[in-house]
Amino acid sequence: MGDVISHQPVIDIAHQAGQAIMQIYQRNFDISTKADTSPLTEADLAAHNVIVKGLQTISDLPILSEESANIPWQQRQQWDRYWLVDPLDGTKEFIKKNGEFTVNIALINQGQPVWGVVYAPVLQKTYVGDAHSGAYVIDKGSKTDIRVQPHRDNETWQVVGSRSHQSPEIQDFLNSLPGETNLVAMGSSLKLCLVAEGVAHVYPRLGPTSEWDTAAAQAVVEAAGGQVTIHPDGQPLRYNQKESVLNPYFVVNCKDE
Repeated sequence: MGDVISHQPVIDIAHQAGQAIMQIYQRNFDISTKADTSPLTEADLAAHNVIVKGLQTISDLPILSEESANIPWQQRQQWDRYWLVDPLDGTKEFIKKNGEFTVNIALINQGQPVWGVVYAPVLQKTYVGDAHSGAYVIDKGSKTDIRVQPHRDNETWQVVGSRSHQSPEIQDFLNSLPGETNLVAMGSSLKLCLVAEGVAHVYPRLGPTSEWDTAAAQAVVEAAGGQVTIHPDGQPLRYNQKESVLNPYFVVNCKDE
């Protein structure tokens, strides 16, 4: 399978995972705690199983998922191309039942997310980014191309931030921007997608994330003309380059900012 892949089978898999999540979302569900103290629900595992089974039917590429992340580095470092999956990003938002959670599937090639789908089942929005053909959103069945929007002089900065995670460095970042700022709170990988579709100018993530949290949405951002760069050195955020799956701090914005 080359870099150019058929979008629809992977989008269908994301939607099927979303359906599995919604069946659990609409009833009472069990919550457990992982070793890193983050919450885990049966919806995370149900979506994981749907995605892994689906991807295995369309390709023989390896799969790294948040719910099967114990693959040794000695094995992972041999991968040039693989699927990077977060079956349910925003578990805290899922538990709060605010709808701001997503299914994330990314194709990584030589460390770069070249294709990705981000599906928000409650919002009925599907973001797709392809390094070859650009980015679009399917909103309740209607498809629209999306593009990042640069900040203009004297315009209020629309800054997207986490609903569940805030850090003191965020205020310093806001203070560094010239002019007025407006902080838009949002959960999960939807934060990157807000920049991709031009709703927000910048998303500073000055706190912990893992590679599966960001890869699919980074593919959308980059396909929409934006960038995801390590803070503060400005290098592109890349994947499977080290043993740890934790990301460095990063900033999402338009390329000319």
